[in-house]
Amino acid sequence: MPVNYSEPNDLISVVVPVYNEEAGIAQLQERLESVREKWQERRVEFVFVNDGSADNTQQALENTFGQNPDCRIVKHTVNRGIGAAFRTGFSNSHGAIICTIDADCSYGPENLYSLVRALDEQGADIAVASPYHPQGRVEGVPRWRLVLSKGCSMFYRMVAPVRLYTYTSVFRAYRKQVVEAVDLRENGFVSAAEVLIRAAEQGFRITEVPMTLHARKIGQTKMKILRTIREHLKLMAKNVVGAGNHQASETKSSTGNPNAVNTKLIAEAQKGRS
Repeated sequence: MPVNYSEPNDLISVVVPVYNEEAGIAQLQERLESVREKWQERRVEFVFVNDGSADNTQQALENTFGQNPDCRIVKHTVNRGIGAAFRTGFSNSHGAIICTIDADCSYGPENLYSLVRALDEQGADIAVASPYHPQGRVEGVPRWRLVLSKGCSMFYRMVAPVRLYTYTSVFRAYRKQVVEAVDLRENGFVSAAEVLIRAAEQGFRITEVPMTLHARKIGQTKMKILRTIREHLKLMAKNVVGAGNHQASETKSSTGNPNAVNTKLIAEAQKGRS
């Protein structure tokens, strides 16, 4: 089935958070060219968010992308976290579809094409790269990262209003309506799960696309492991409490309000589509 290009705004925005990635900017430029080649029939803009880098990332970005009219570089004066960088990127994006990627290219940027196609073919609002899907793969990724990511995804499946194989991947495609409607507050890596939970609560449809997660080739991960674990646990706890309160309120009001949103039904519907 061909991709549907009937939307008035055919622009696709790609948000790239960058933090101390000076050594990887050349690789990033090379890999992003594959995105342009895939989308010769659509316009693509790149929004780079320098999240308070302490090295020469800003200069490398300006030297590499600064003269390109399809590129925008936004800078945080201090490091605020990948979630904050995505929010800044969203607010500086003009596309009807907004994609997010890792600057380390641990998912091949050319695979964004598959995510956007999934939005159109499946009528979804969010498409998530899913290495933990039965048809997904992982290559060369450190064991500690797999344990953390898979463990978090397993627990989120128990408490979140949407059943997915992968909650921690930030390689995604969103319809603009999602990022405009969902109130995102987390600043760290836990924001990847937060946006899925909040979007599901509002009834947005989420689909997973099996994909391969590769090990980073240049530089080191910026994730603070213990902090990230604490943030995930807090979000899980909030979701458990919030779900309990919502269900109690829903039970109390459902007889008087036929339009009350039933998040349990949304969860079951999402489970059937996963």
